[in-house]
This record gives sequence, C-alpha cells and structure tokens, in this order.
Amino acid sequence: MAIPATQLRPGMIIKHNDQLHLVFKVEHRTPGNLRAFIQAKLRNLKSGAMFEHRFRSADAIEKVVVDEIPMEFLYADGDDYYFMNPVDFEQTVLKSATLGDAVEYLTANLQIHVSYFDGQPVGIELPQTVDLEVVETEPGLKSATASSVTKPAKLETGLVVQVPPFINEGEKIRVDTSEGAYLSRA
Repeated sequence: MAIPATQLRPGMIIKHNDQLHLVFKVEHRTPGNLRAFIQAKLRNLKSGAMFEHRFRSADAIEKVVVDEIPMEFLYADGDDYYFMNPVDFEQTVLKSATLGDAVEYLTANLQIHVSYFDGQPVGIELPQTVDLEVVETEPGLKSATASSVTKPAKLETGLVVQVPPFINEGEKIRVDTSEGAYLSRA
C-alpha cells in the first residue's frame, strides 16, 4: 500500500530499498526557500542497523501490511514494555530498542495496535493523540495572552513539549504523537 511521505508515523513498518524498516522518528522540515522534506530515522528489521533518510513530501512510500492486534499497554520494567491482548489476556513484551520514540507516549491502559510480521512483534501503531499530565513547568503568567509565546513542559512519560504560558503543573494536555507537539488541554 503506497502512502505519501507526509503520512509517515513513528512505529510504522515500510519497505525501503526492498527491505523492511521500522520508522523510529519523523520530522517535517521546511528550510527557508527550499522545498519541504521529511527526515525519517529508520531501523532495518533484518540487520538492526539504524540510519536517517530524507523523503520528498510527494514521495510514495510502500507501507507494509502487517497483522495489527489491538492491545493495551500495561507497564514498563527497565527496557521491557509489556502489552496485553484484551481478548485472550496474552501478554507481549517489546524492547525499547524496538519501540523507539513511541515509548514517550505510553501510559498505563493506553489502547494501541501491536504490529506483527511473520509471527514476531515488530512495532506499535500509536493513536493520533494522547493525553498526558504536565509534571514540571514554569509557573503560568496571568497576563500572557500572546499566542506565539511558549515554554517547555515535562510530561509524565519524560517527554518535553512546548506549551502556551497558561498551562500549569498537574494539568492534562493533548499531544500529537506524529510530531510530539501540544494540541490543547485535555
């Protein structure tokens, strides 16, 4: 199934140079007066080698059809991340090396899809957005109403995103999993 490069998401499995690759990280870049491109960090599923590749926005990328089983994230223990199939309660363990940046969006009981290829779990498909709690940020300013002003906020999973100045510690915010960006209050 061919998709445009702009639809690449962390956790997807694509066919690149006739080999299967797991998408680790995706950045949409638009440098000055040049054309936009997608900078993707990929991991070869066979060799385990990691590399970065630039795709033009219009490039067609072959998304590999894998078996996706809906699962629920249970907990993390060191480098091991445990998922459970809510139908038969079977547990699957994935390493952080397999998950990549997707671990920054995992919270207990999050509903995700685990991708299987040839019977082996190879990655996860995150939802478009996740709700995370702000655990550390600077105090909010009452008079700050400018929309372009942002401040860093550390979330419960360790992810740091730029948020508007009115967001305070303890609030839940909605984060876009494809870009790691603040969307709104949850």
